Amino acid sequence: MSERKEGKNDVISRRCYRPAGFRAFLLVWSGQVLSMVGSAMTAFALSIWAYQKTGLATSLALVDFFFLGATIVATPLAGVYVDRWNRKLTMMLSDLLAVTATIAALVLYLSGHLQVWHLYVAASLQGLGSAFQWPAYSAAISQMMPKEHYARASGLMSLADSGSLIIAPILAGFLIHFIHVGGIMTIDIITFGVAVLALLAVEVPRHVPDASVQESMWRQMTFGFRFIRERGPLLSLVSIFAVSNFMISLSAPLFTPMILARTGQNATALGFVQSAAGIGGVLGGFLLGVWGGPRDKVRGILLGDPLNFMVMGLCVFLGRTPLVWAAGFLVTECVGTMVNGLSQSIWQAKVPAGLQGRVFSARRMIAWIVMPVAILLAGPLADKVFEPAMRPGGALVPVFARITGTGSGAGMAVLYLLSTTAASAVTLAGFLVPRLRNLEKLLPDHDVVPTCTTGAEVAAVLDTLASDEG
Repeated sequence: MSERKEGKNDVISRRCYRPAGFRAFLLVWSGQVLSMVGSAMTAFALSIWAYQKTGLATSLALVDFFFLGATIVATPLAGVYVDRWNRKLTMMLSDLLAVTATIAALVLYLSGHLQVWHLYVAASLQGLGSAFQWPAYSAAISQMMPKEHYARASGLMSLADSGSLIIAPILAGFLIHFIHVGGIMTIDIITFGVAVLALLAVEVPRHVPDASVQESMWRQMTFGFRFIRERGPLLSLVSIFAVSNFMISLSAPLFTPMILARTGQNATALGFVQSAAGIGGVLGGFLLGVWGGPRDKVRGILLGDPLNFMVMGLCVFLGRTPLVWAAGFLVTECVGTMVNGLSQSIWQAKVPAGLQGRVFSARRMIAWIVMPVAILLAGPLADKVFEPAMRPGGALVPVFARITGTGSGAGMAVLYLLSTTAASAVTLAGFLVPRLRNLEKLLPDHDVVPTCTTGAEVAAVLDTLASDEG
């Protein structure tokens, strides 16, 4: 039997067996769902471990601070390399960095040396990986499917985030009694492996870097910010998210300590509320995936987010039982998931694929830049101001005690109401900004530009079109 050299047609034929397009996205998405479940299980177990060890809301808030801080610092550089590198490889390397942090934490736990500050280091490494993973994932999706599927894909991405919250708390709450924290982290590591295998199995189209990658590193790092600044409607959209993110981050890190405090550190109650929130997120992702969202996506965002925030604040402020919190967070996550999906689909439609790494990284940095400050304030505000003020005889007891009661967790409930009310007001104010209200009319989709142009030329033509339509 003679041997023959493999030809070009053989290579093409072999590659045809790899899923592509929306099928490829679904396979990658499935791997990410499993990985997110594992990560959420680890986060659930370690949050209980840390709160039982310290009894302070600040300890848990600092984990969020270090994660976000590392993500924000690395984001400008990450955007540059996402537009240069193979995006599939970038996603795998970022997953590898995150699992390395989990493995290190597991070794320390099993050896009896794990300390709370080790979680801050692990969170920093995971935040660094996230800085690369999110823009690479978002940009790859834009290459894998036509724009009419963007909203559905965004809905499924949000569904993956929320779906992990349904399964993870239930599994972690049950398994922690048998396999303890170490066993749960082991499951997390295995799911990372599954996510990487899913990426290896699919075909992600390679993008052609545009001419701007030849510019200096500084100009490339600032390209995304300049792109957004020169497009007023997009700048207004991300600015609304930035301010509301600051307001909501004054209370969001207190979710776990508030529920543990009000239920006598009942891990089952915490898992029940988290799972309900996850169900809401899955429902929101499913609805957006099937529906595709309203025609006026900006209006959907400006009405949806205030609803999301106020339901969250009122259910925490008025409720004293896991059932009330669960119902409230189910609605909150459902609406919030759809709002985030609408925002994502707008950006994917307005930003050319070759520029999305840098632009999406800049967008994320702007939206998150002030969140670490709010997170740093959240813990001390809860531990030093609002919790003491809502204990018997405290300064705020005459004002709020009839509704929230007093004692552990009541102060955090008051802080939740105040921050969500402020976030709702900020988002509703977006209706007063004409260029934000009319974003989808003022900025054409990127695919109206001839495909023969470079990314830099695309940006210039979009500027001209936006000026003509304005």
